[in-house]
Amino acid sequence: MTRWTAFAGLTGVVLLLLLGLARLSAAQFSPAAGPGARADGEEAVRGPEDASPAAPSPYHPARDADPTLSTPERSPVAAAEAEARAGGTGAMSPGALLANVALSQGLFGAMLVAAAAWAGIPAAALGLVPLATATDLALGAGLGAALWLASEAAGRVAERVGIEVNEALRGALAPATPAGWAVLLLAVLPTVALFEEFLFRAVLVGAFAAGFDAPAWLPAAVAGVDPWPWLLAAGSSLAFALGHGAQGRAGIVATGALGFVLAGAFVLTGSFLVVAVAHYLVNALTFVVHEFDPAALGARGGAGR
Repeated sequence: MTRWTAFAGLTGVVLLLLLGLARLSAAQFSPAAGPGARADGEEAVRGPEDASPAAPSPYHPARDADPTLSTPERSPVAAAEAEARAGGTGAMSPGALLANVALSQGLFGAMLVAAAAWAGIPAAALGLVPLATATDLALGAGLGAALWLASEAAGRVAERVGIEVNEALRGALAPATPAGWAVLLLAVLPTVALFEEFLFRAVLVGAFAAGFDAPAWLPAAVAGVDPWPWLLAAGSSLAFALGHGAQGRAGIVATGALGFVLAGAFVLTGSFLVVAVAHYLVNALTFVVHEFDPAALGARGGAGR
C-alpha cells in the first residue's frame, strides 16, 4: 500500500503540472485581448464613459476569417483564432508548439509508466492485458468515429445558438507543411492520446479503483454495478475538462462529456487500447477536417522555394 500511495502522490503531481500548463495555454490563447481584458479571461465591465460610439457589428464568418480586420469588428473567439494563425499572439511556431506538446506529454507519460512499474500496478488494472486485440481496435475505431460525429453535431448546434468555441490553439498547432502534418498525425497526436488516456482513464480510473477502497458512504453495489469506478470516472472527466481550458467554457463542457464517455468505455471494456484509439481518431479527424487544406499547403510550399 505504501507504493500505491506514493504512486497516487506522483500522479497528483503530474496532474497538477498538466493543469498548470493548461492554465498557461488558456491565458495565451484567450479570446479576451486588449485593455478591456481581465486576468481571468473575462471582459471587464465598462461604464458609460468607456462606451464605444459605435457598437461592434454582428459576427460574420467571412469577415471574421480575415485577420486584417481590427478586433472590434470580429467576434472575440474569431479574433483570437485569426491572430493565432497569423502569428500575432507572440506564440511559438506550429512546429515548436507541436514539439513542446509531444515532449511535455511524452515526459509526463514516461514518468507515470515508470512509477506504475515501480509501484507494481497490475497491468490488468491499467487495461493493458491483453495489450491489443482486433476486437479492441474495432471497438476503438467505432467509438472514435461516433464521438467525432457527435462532436461535430454539437458544434453545429452551438454555432446556431450563438455559442462559440475557442479553437485558436488548434489553429496554432495546425502544420503548414506536409512533413508537419506527418509529424502531427503520426507522432504528436498518438503521444497525446496515449498519455491522456493513460493518466485520465488507466490510472485515475483503473489503477485507483483497484488500489484504493471506495469511500464508506458509497454503497457496495447498485443493481450489481460497483459505483466506485464510475465515481472515479466522473472525477477524472472533470480534471480532463479543466485540462482543456484553452478551448473556452463551451469547449470545457464538451471535453468533459467526451472524457466521461471514454471513461465509461474504459470501465465497461477494461481496455486501454479501445479508449486510446478512440481518442486519437477524434483528434485526428478534427484536425484533418477543419485544418487540412492541400491548396494552402501547396501555396506555402511554392512560396518557400
